[in-house]
Amino acid sequence: FETEVKRAVFDPATCTWGVSVVGRDGAEETLTANAMISATGQLNRPRYPELPGMDRFSGPTWHSARWNHEVDLAGKRVGVIGTGASAFQFVPQIAKEAAQVTVFQRTPPWVTPREEYMDEIPSGKHWLLNHVPFYAKWWRFLQFWRTSEGLLEMVRREEGFDDTDEAVSRANDELRQMLIGYIQTALADRPDLIEKVTPHYPPAGKRMLVDNGTWYQAIQRENVAIVTDRVTEIDETGLTTDAGEHHDFDVIVYATGFHASRIAWPMEIVGANGVNLQDHWDGDPRAYLGVSVPGYPNFFMMYGPNTNIVVNGSIVFFSECELRYILGCLALLTKDGHGAMAVKQDVHDAYNASIDAANERMAWGAPNVNSWYKNAKGRVTQNWPFTLLEFWQRTRMPDPEDFDFFEPGEKLRRSA
Repeated sequence: FETEVKRAVFDPATCTWGVSVVGRDGAEETLTANAMISATGQLNRPRYPELPGMDRFSGPTWHSARWNHEVDLAGKRVGVIGTGASAFQFVPQIAKEAAQVTVFQRTPPWVTPREEYMDEIPSGKHWLLNHVPFYAKWWRFLQFWRTSEGLLEMVRREEGFDDTDEAVSRANDELRQMLIGYIQTALADRPDLIEKVTPHYPPAGKRMLVDNGTWYQAIQRENVAIVTDRVTEIDETGLTTDAGEHHDFDVIVYATGFHASRIAWPMEIVGANGVNLQDHWDGDPRAYLGVSVPGYPNFFMMYGPNTNIVVNGSIVFFSECELRYILGCLALLTKDGHGAMAVKQDVHDAYNASIDAANERMAWGAPNVNSWYKNAKGRVTQNWPFTLLEFWQRTRMPDPEDFDFFEPGEKLRRSA
């Protein structure tokens, strides 16, 4: 615990990783590992906006992922930049005690209604889940099949559909109309807010959120305001928008997401070829099944490239599949006493070609949609475009034919 990995270097002579770490006392040491698993995932390094004057603000500021619990927000004027999933979680809570909460929104998210979303799980349900054999597994299966896989076809682009910027298929447009109806019902008493919070991109083009109405109730409070003008500068007392209006605050909170495409960053991971993984990727991370990268033997990832879910399922489920697959890879290594294994280049490339082609047919791959699902080059580096069932099937056990195996001191074989 409280130990940071700074650098890891693969040694072909011994088929081991030398992992340099810094402990809680600041001391550095190098650990030796036969295999290395990165479980840092896609959403662990906060991303701040690039705004002039951010260091000038005289009050407390922080990113929502690094919350400052020492600051009491009671009676404070709080500025919130961003309206993603993080803001949905904390804005309704801080609005209960802050004097004023002003939310600066660049793009509104689509919200899927779920009445029981914030409800306590009844004690009877807890008992069933904990005591009745197989009940929990069947309940979980029901949730996945009914509300996850069932939505996937609604966000797939339809050939021949009269494409617009706001829908990618007839089913997607029907979903859009349903979600708009939810907005109009939830904000019936505040028609001035409806246009502000209605997205103008296809549902699932960006991350969709689930709520029971808490967010829409919160933004209707007298002490909460939604501002859609772009923030241009921050100064000692607050911030200015492109409308020329200055807003004074006691506290500013950045709910601006993460460096999603910088997977396994800022660690230096140097493979058998002597190349740092970040240089190898050059801002465009790819991996076979989101787990393995050619040239980086015995290195595996959890929640790696293209293993994010938009409408169909749970990252927890994917993590379970990935770990089972990784354990299968380690079993292959030990079974025949190999020193190392690395996914073949052609297997990796064919897989990523299929991922790219499928993502282009999804709402989040639409050319007019910009989101954290895409990297700076416009490629969808984050999402899985197929079904949960397919990922489960593909990761049940590794295929030895997908990998090159080699022994200590042996040069890594290159596949065509």
